[in-house]
Amino acid sequence: MDETTEVFRQAVTSTMRAISGNDELSVTFGRGKPFMHGNKARIPIPELGVSEAGLAALRGTADRFALRTRYHDEQSHAEARPAAGVAQELFDAVEETRIAAVGSYLMRGVQDNLLSQLDQDFQQLGTFDITSTEDAPLGQAVGLYLREKLIDAPLPESASRVLDPWRDYLEDRVGSEFKDYDDKVFDQAAFRVLAQSLIADLGLAEDYGQDDPEGDSDEYQEEEQESEADAGEDGLEEEGGSESDLADAIEGEVPVDMESLDLAEADGSEDDAGAPPDSDAQKNWLRPKTFQYQSYTQEFDEVVFADQLCDSDELDRLRGLLDQHLQNSQIIISKLANRLQRKLMAQQSRSWEFDLEEGVLDTSRLPSIIMDPFTSLAFKQEKETQFKDTVVSILIDSSGSMRGRSISIAAMCADILGRTLERCSVKVEILGFTTKAWRGGQSRELWLQQGKPQQPGRLNDLRHIIYKAADMPWRRARRNLGLMMREELLKENIDGEALLWAHNRIHGRPEDRKILMVISDGLPVDNSTLLVNPSNYLEQHLKFAIDQIENASPVELVAIGIGHDVTHHYQHAVTITDAEQLGDAMTGQLVGLFDEEKKPSKVGER
Repeated sequence: MDETTEVFRQAVTSTMRAISGNDELSVTFGRGKPFMHGNKARIPIPELGVSEAGLAALRGTADRFALRTRYHDEQSHAEARPAAGVAQELFDAVEETRIAAVGSYLMRGVQDNLLSQLDQDFQQLGTFDITSTEDAPLGQAVGLYLREKLIDAPLPESASRVLDPWRDYLEDRVGSEFKDYDDKVFDQAAFRVLAQSLIADLGLAEDYGQDDPEGDSDEYQEEEQESEADAGEDGLEEEGGSESDLADAIEGEVPVDMESLDLAEADGSEDDAGAPPDSDAQKNWLRPKTFQYQSYTQEFDEVVFADQLCDSDELDRLRGLLDQHLQNSQIIISKLANRLQRKLMAQQSRSWEFDLEEGVLDTSRLPSIIMDPFTSLAFKQEKETQFKDTVVSILIDSSGSMRGRSISIAAMCADILGRTLERCSVKVEILGFTTKAWRGGQSRELWLQQGKPQQPGRLNDLRHIIYKAADMPWRRARRNLGLMMREELLKENIDGEALLWAHNRIHGRPEDRKILMVISDGLPVDNSTLLVNPSNYLEQHLKFAIDQIENASPVELVAIGIGHDVTHHYQHAVTITDAEQLGDAMTGQLVGLFDEEKKPSKVGER
């Protein structure tokens, strides 16, 4: 391993241990989304040639995780957190701001890192396009407004674009709420009360599911009074450390040669931290049995074949790019394909019936016939296989968060499975889902022109893509998979409607067995929809769609989450921490399904 790389990793690890106060903290570096749970953390590997700002953002991610570990009580936060809506987003944003203020209090370097991380996050969300309150999330704006009051540092431009449309409104409604909170940043309970007060002042209390978010119990009031009495100037020492104890380790005074920092060559083999488990001890199996979901209009939605989205030359170029990735992964490809093919062929084992009056001549009896010409000819016939005629549909999240390694791996795995399944006489179709525009398209424009009716439902134009139809020969579909490599394609994701679309495509097919595999790296996200509907609107519809398929359809549904725990949504699911694990996960899920004994029939099965 490069010496500079090792120095950098050690610096980040020692910093996280110092801030978190946890000497047993295990820090690994790998591709995929960052996470921290318990004593394990995973920090992404920077791309080759990463800028100083990008490196600072990475350190900011590490600092944020460590600060949350030491100065944030997740149970207390969850107990007081609003059930849904903008209130929930505001409540979370206030706590994130408090944690950032703690880091800024400890050391200026941590403050700079956290600002870099904030800037990177908002740039990825495309906030430079925000021009009005319609586009700017109120909950985030409140958190940024509080951040300005508590931290003596200007917001990055990407964050200011979220706050500026709301600034005058917040000055009028909650401008005086933040007085004297700069000396309570170590008091989580005090900021919980502040968040609840802000929610009430902004008319968002109904999102709690009750009229009074603070409640009237004496126990609650006593808890707050006790918390305020204990809070003071010695708050930092109560957390088990002091500024001087952390000063030497926090934030990288480590010299880093940016030209020689070759972190992107790491193969992720050290990434043994495992997937981030579900934060709740109990899986959230509560799903709405009915759900009033609607789209404002379906006029601008489209279902399109991949080769219609770019010209022939571009599609050839993209397919060539995918072939290069496949060439570099030839060993793992062969391993996955052979494993799946062996399993499927074993399911189609052949047997013969002998000594028949007609059929195929049994050549094993020819020596006997030659020796005794009066011996009658013997025939044999192959028994009909018990293997069910099967169709597999692979539905791939083609949203912006899949950009880079995740979508490349998904395309490679779809290519592998498509070829292998067809070789085993299993029909396969490959689908993708995204939207036609960022932050709403023509649907949103129509909504604006018609006076912005309340609760309009989905406000973006769907784009459902057919890379390979089930009856399309592989040789015709092969080139289409290259389209996944086109970054301009990846926008937002509305999973519930995509899931029902993919399900309906195979539900009526003649095959005996139907399998739908979903690959995604997060919950449904479409800002144009979520800004004018409840914040869990798309997620609830996804849960409803899953429930309908799992409990009222013969289609077998499995899911793979990349860096995102999907096991609390789907009954048959697996979560992986890195895109590199996707091939094994897809193959493993299919092999597991073909391994299963005949399961109890679901509604609609015969």
